[in-house]
Amino acid sequence: MNTAAAFADFRRYPLIFALTAARPLADRVQVTWADGRTSPFHHQWLRDNCPCPQCVYSVTREQVLEIIDVPEDLAPAATRLDDEGCLCVDWQDGHQSRFDPGWLRAHAYDDQSRAERLVNKPKSQLWRRDLQLPVFDYRTLMDDADALLQWLLAVRDIGLTQVRGVPTEPGSLKLIAQRISFIRESNFGVLFNVQSKADADSNAYTAFNLPLHSDLPTRELQPGLQFLHCLVNDAEGGESIFVDGFAIAEALRQEDPEAFAALCEIPVEFRNKDRHSDYRCLAPIIALDALGQVAEIRMANFLRGPFDTSVEQMPRLYRAYRRFIALTREAQFRLVQRLEPGQLWCFDNRRTLHARNAFDPATGARHFQGCYVDRDELLSRILVLQR
Repeated sequence: MNTAAAFADFRRYPLIFALTAARPLADRVQVTWADGRTSPFHHQWLRDNCPCPQCVYSVTREQVLEIIDVPEDLAPAATRLDDEGCLCVDWQDGHQSRFDPGWLRAHAYDDQSRAERLVNKPKSQLWRRDLQLPVFDYRTLMDDADALLQWLLAVRDIGLTQVRGVPTEPGSLKLIAQRISFIRESNFGVLFNVQSKADADSNAYTAFNLPLHSDLPTRELQPGLQFLHCLVNDAEGGESIFVDGFAIAEALRQEDPEAFAALCEIPVEFRNKDRHSDYRCLAPIIALDALGQVAEIRMANFLRGPFDTSVEQMPRLYRAYRRFIALTREAQFRLVQRLEPGQLWCFDNRRTLHARNAFDPATGARHFQGCYVDRDELLSRILVLQR
């Protein structure tokens, strides 16, 4: 069995192990699988997840039922396995639910099943200067869905990729970014031009060296993916520098747990101001997810406001902040590479910190174009391609 249509989902759930028994208990149904595992399902959980057309709208596959609309003490009148191996529940109020075993196993919440899902959850692959940079071909990515998926998985898991063979006409970047999803516009535009100019509204638009940073840490939600596409690069200098911010954070966690905790706990304000806008965001430099794993780095020293924390916390914050930056300057973490015309970087802006060496505009032209796509769009595109 490998069904999807009866459930509020567009994915399919292969049958890994068949159901062999269903045993009613006081507040739950306990099922046994062919591999010997037992999984309890509380009555409210089963009723809440009924996939029938009365509870789920078949067009959108979104839930119609709200659990508050059934009695809290609702219990089955009968439970059984049907001829197709599905769990069937006849409720006391006359409602009937039928659960596919593939779907049920995929959502079982016994300790063993939850641990299994956690192990299989995608994990970040931390890297240092010796990273074997994932490189992809532009034309292949534009034409081949399988290659596109491999690229996006590399962006998700490694956080830094390069694409080669990209046309060098201005605006070409938009086509490959839209292979993922729509582009996120900012006050710098849909596509922004990275060039030295006299009336710069960002240090990025100068010939200065740029220290390692994430873009737009001044926003409540930093852009997820950043693209930098090289159109012309005749100037001396200007090499790109990258570090894995997650690797830096984990190194700090191992070396100095107290400093790591300080950067997770004490918020810092980042500011981005010009003649027409003024963006500010107060947030910690390191953000953790619900499982305690590093999920985001927010860092741009040139966009940072004065630290504002208690007298007692100020020395703690400075010590942690200095150590974090010191780690990013260690050669073991830094990947340095010059980007040539027709090449682009695509990286996770909320993970991979990027920098640029100073360049000399008197020695030649240098023109990059960039854009942003949110991380949610990357993850959604991966799931759709994996169907």
